[in-house]
Amino acid sequence: MGRFLFLLIIVAAGLGVLLYLGTWQVQRLAWKEGVLAEIEARIAADPVAVPDQIDRERDRYLPVTVTGAMLQGEIHVLVSVKRVGPGYRILAPFDDGTRVIMIDRGFVPLDDKNTPRAIGPMTITGNLHWPNEVDEYTPEPDVEGEIWFAREVDMASVVLGTDPILLIAKSKTDPNVTPLPVDTSGIPNDHLQYAITWFGLALVWAAMSVFFLWRTRARTES
Repeated sequence: MGRFLFLLIIVAAGLGVLLYLGTWQVQRLAWKEGVLAEIEARIAADPVAVPDQIDRERDRYLPVTVTGAMLQGEIHVLVSVKRVGPGYRILAPFDDGTRVIMIDRGFVPLDDKNTPRAIGPMTITGNLHWPNEVDEYTPEPDVEGEIWFAREVDMASVVLGTDPILLIAKSKTDPNVTPLPVDTSGIPNDHLQYAITWFGLALVWAAMSVFFLWRTRARTES
């Protein structure tokens, strides 16, 4: 009887841990959905002027409108767009009359890397962003070949001679460049899958435990 009681405690403890982890992931899911909703609302807000003093955390995703002139010079960031294929994000300098910032103009196919694009006066609407796309596996940019593998704002601003401010265009800046506006699709939210995994393991644990305890009890009584 003592052995059976000990096994019952182990089963209950294991089930409790798995159910706790599943419940925690459900709570994390609700938190992440709130964060994403807040970001989406910020992205979709009415655009304002670029602040005089930039704070990267405060101004991340801030919708802005700038008027000025697109300048010569580009950085090409290698990307792949779903249902389209590989190509480049085009980063270029833009003079708004008080400073020079970077514009993420959007996407072009691989063959259009060196196609001339519109420069000169224009008004652009988009969102400020400082993407975190670099990890230990990201190759170093081919600066001479103008091919990059991530939008490294600080390094790119030095190459292009701009302030370290990136505006990701929502409006078109060239007929042949497709804007890739800021959205939340790149922000991971795997908490539902994690919750299903933990609750599934709890179900399997419970079923196996019931069978094991039944077999143990039957052997004890025989």
